[in-house]
Amino acid sequence: MKYKWLRSAMLTLVAGTALTACSTGETEKNSAEEDKVSIVTSFYPMYEFASQVAGDRADITMMVGGGDDPHHYEPSAKDVATVNEADLFVYSSPEMEFWTESLFETVENDDLKIVSAAEGVDQSAHSEEDHDHTEGESAGEVKIASAAEHYHSGDMAELTAKVEGNTTLDHWHWYTRSDESADWEAVPNEFGSELSYLVLDENFEVKAELYGEDHEVLTESEPVTITVDNHEDEGEEAHDHESEEAHDHESEEAHDHESEEAHDHESEEAHDHESEEAHDQEGEATETGEDVVVAGLAGHYHTGDAVTIMAETEAEVSEWQWSTRKSDETEWSVISDQTTEQFTGEAVSGGLEIQGVGLDAEGNEVVNTGTIEIIVDDHENEDPHSWLDPVLVQEQVDAIRDALIEIDPEGEEVYTANAADFNERLQGLDQEFQEAFEGAENRVFVVQHQAFGYIAERYDLEQIAVGGLSTEVEPSPSRIAEIGTLVEEYEVPVIYYQQGSDSSIAQTIASETGTETAVLHDLESLSEELQSENLGYIEAMEQNIEALKLSIK
Repeated sequence: MKYKWLRSAMLTLVAGTALTACSTGETEKNSAEEDKVSIVTSFYPMYEFASQVAGDRADITMMVGGGDDPHHYEPSAKDVATVNEADLFVYSSPEMEFWTESLFETVENDDLKIVSAAEGVDQSAHSEEDHDHTEGESAGEVKIASAAEHYHSGDMAELTAKVEGNTTLDHWHWYTRSDESADWEAVPNEFGSELSYLVLDENFEVKAELYGEDHEVLTESEPVTITVDNHEDEGEEAHDHESEEAHDHESEEAHDHESEEAHDHESEEAHDHESEEAHDQEGEATETGEDVVVAGLAGHYHTGDAVTIMAETEAEVSEWQWSTRKSDETEWSVISDQTTEQFTGEAVSGGLEIQGVGLDAEGNEVVNTGTIEIIVDDHENEDPHSWLDPVLVQEQVDAIRDALIEIDPEGEEVYTANAADFNERLQGLDQEFQEAFEGAENRVFVVQHQAFGYIAERYDLEQIAVGGLSTEVEPSPSRIAEIGTLVEEYEVPVIYYQQGSDSSIAQTIASETGTETAVLHDLESLSEELQSENLGYIEAMEQNIEALKLSIK
């Protein structure tokens, strides 16, 4: 019995020790996983670049799989939940993944760092001449000028960024936030030193950043507060926009818009709503119908963008009636739940037309905005494939490196070393491209879709595309015939199609012209063959070199 008890006690001790060891090991494993940076990437190139830089310090996921189109992808609820828990989101550009804007509006993650790796990438900015021209360029303190003491809802804030010590650089980015506790949000399509921004009902802050030729931030302004004051608490003598007694346009005692002593909207010191300078079509106020000015109309929108415009008039209007239609060939549809001077809606593919009618108390028309055109441009004709240029990719790698260092300073040494190693490989890839096509007499290649412009531009080649940038638009029979003529003219031996796409168009032209077909990787996804061999971006691009050698000789 004594030995049996001792054996039992020893077994219990051993088991307890084992459980403790397992528990400790599991805890350390879980702790290590929790310590890793969480990165969500949009599609394959961003996944590859982030993986190369982050190494083992991050858990990295990719939203858009091989069977999906990264340009027209629609994030799922699971995607949104994943981004809500992430530390970093990496995507290429708004021109490529234009769905990201609506994703960011949905995500509720105040700590999320967002990197548009290709934002502002300009191939021409990477020539030696450009670098020499800006070598030693410096910038001093940025100041935002022209901010008024206060604004009213519907005003356009006209701001100008100025910086000392800068003579050639003029690449700006503008940002807004509700207050100092909120994250800065980029103002889309505003890259100059001047900003026009629609003021709504709440105060907000604005800042400007000046970028260099390598898309590095040279300097930025201090935040400027845009104060909204509609004078709603100042009584009859004030500028009460909701009171007929205070806002009597025919009374000298009220807020006379034509009086220099009152809030004169025709004065430079006040916000001139009828000035050409303040009412340019690009996001500013625009004269439409007689005696009506429309503020907030952007030069163009993307599908799904919010459209917010404001009708401004001195006429006595009791209620507004807004209508929309797809084109002048369709009927107007009244928006019954919008009866104020402000219209809000959503930009739809193909564009939209809007009309606002101001009514008096009896329901009679007083003023009309006329037809307001909402232009929708989803950048289908802009080549977003900047990741196919190994020189520009180095800049994207650096952008990801800098973001990782910002959110994980302890990993700076690792991120810096990994980025340098991958950029060295990219420099070698660039050298391979140069050597492969150096001295070639025939520099023309024919592709099924226009996805390889960055390669053509970088290495002085000529891309002839059967179709456009969109893979959804099929070329016409006349276009296919035209390509056949070009194939004979340039003695093109190969018609290329994108890896993973339908090759039927390339096959048709090849059979009619007696040429062959070959694959080029656009790398919107990675082929199963490369994945199975544990190969990636560099190897796919090297395969592109070998394929292009069939035409470039």
